[in-house]
Amino acid sequence: MDTYATLNDVLVNLFHDVVALENQAVTTGEYQDITNNDMHVIEAIGIGEPKNMSTIAKELSVTVGTLTIAMNSLVKKGYVLRERGREDRRVVYISLSEKGRSVYRSHETFHRQMIDAMLKDLTQDETESLVTALAKLKQWFRKGEEIS
Repeated sequence: MDTYATLNDVLVNLFHDVVALENQAVTTGEYQDITNNDMHVIEAIGIGEPKNMSTIAKELSVTVGTLTIAMNSLVKKGYVLRERGREDRRVVYISLSEKGRSVYRSHETFHRQMIDAMLKDLTQDETESLVTALAKLKQWFRKGEEIS
């Protein structure tokens, strides 16, 4: 198999495998009602200070309207809390409930295990090369370059 075919196969299958494993790892027990999309929203909210809707929407590259639909579902499921601003009641701050924090930590553990498994058999040079290559790939995706 040539380099192009190998990389294409690896990237396409890697994406599908990570999504499937992530879904399997997170949607267990009490978290069976969560979707991959829900998990990305929970990850964007994080466990730090509450964020406003615009900040979360920007981080996810979605509109506030699209995020509102996901947020309504997450509030209903008990993962997210909404609170109006004290100084400006028009601003809505979003934070994770205890259930949301718990699934966030579970998701974080999955990622840590995935990275640890990936790096365990790599040399320092291989690790540095992988990080450099993936950072360049991420940069290409973030630029939104047109595919011709």
